[in-house]
Amino acid sequence: MHGNEVLGRVLMLHLIDDLVRGFRNNETESVQLLTNTRIHILPTMNPDGFDESDTDCQYSTGRFNHNGIDLNRNFPDAFAGLRRKQQINEEEREAEVRAVIGWLKTESFVLSANLHGGALVASYPYDNSNGGSENVGGASISPDDDVFIHLAKTYSSNHATMHLGDRCKDSRPFLNGITNDTSGGMQDYNYVWSQCLELTLEVSCCKFPPVSQLPALWTENRKSLLAYIQQVHLGVKGRVFDGSGVPVQNAVVEVKGRENMCPFRTDRHGEYYRLLLPGSYSFTVTYPGHEVLTETLTIPYGPDQYSAMKHDFLLRQITTTTTRSPANVTVASTTLSCNESFEVESAGVGTRSTWVGVGVGLGLVAAALQSLID
Repeated sequence: MHGNEVLGRVLMLHLIDDLVRGFRNNETESVQLLTNTRIHILPTMNPDGFDESDTDCQYSTGRFNHNGIDLNRNFPDAFAGLRRKQQINEEEREAEVRAVIGWLKTESFVLSANLHGGALVASYPYDNSNGGSENVGGASISPDDDVFIHLAKTYSSNHATMHLGDRCKDSRPFLNGITNDTSGGMQDYNYVWSQCLELTLEVSCCKFPPVSQLPALWTENRKSLLAYIQQVHLGVKGRVFDGSGVPVQNAVVEVKGRENMCPFRTDRHGEYYRLLLPGSYSFTVTYPGHEVLTETLTIPYGPDQYSAMKHDFLLRQITTTTTRSPANVTVASTTLSCNESFEVESAGVGTRSTWVGVGVGLGLVAAALQSLID
């Protein structure tokens, strides 16, 4: 998780303290989360903006870094770049953004969030659109829209007032305290290029709340933050093994009806993670030189047990002597833009503990939570 503004930074520091204190006191919630989840917290992504921010509620300075760049909109636009097969051009990004992109390459983050101020709403991808099939009723719908809505409602419904949707006088109302039409960039980048589902959390009507309000604001957000982190245990996790029983990197693991712009692939340890709501799903696994594997899995609700369902896929080598790759394996391949972020270090599945990655864009859990001044 990462904070993008003043309150986000405070909430992330409180979250660290709350989890560590709870673990030391053997409190069940903290012990379960820290035992079964790898949590990464980045309290401030924009230190320049934090230093420049003032105490005005709605017009606080500090959105931009020292170079005058809005970091949250400095991430590559999936729709402007990926479908035109343009490169990410990381060297042209701001130093803070390059650091986060590099961080995403070193961990297999699964869930993340970034925190802002100025409204009370949980926003989910897509931020942007091509005006194509993803554009439905004015919203830009992702293949995992049902999961994103569940995640957004998890935060909103556990918040003291966000779920009411109309608590900020200077902001329009949001049904159930969630929205899909907030312009941005970081959450789309995490989802499309890094296989990490991320929300943008607007956690306060005031961008720079008075110090006297901070304890109450922490109380309002504490339950939401912990409940959101726990959702990293949705769905299914496991490894993909080749015909020799070796875990393989870059095997494509697809779920029928969820054609992602960049296919979800196994990491360097052969591990995959898919956040999915309870139900039956058809999985297709492809890897060069091996038969395409299709299996149907019935997935339970994992967060209550602090563990997603575990399932490994065992591939069979192609026995034919032909050198031509099957068409469906070729189709599963994608552009260089998709593959650039896939050399990642996993948190571990199988014998290694705490495999889950839970990035939450504002310095939260098992992934990446950062605070940007907004």
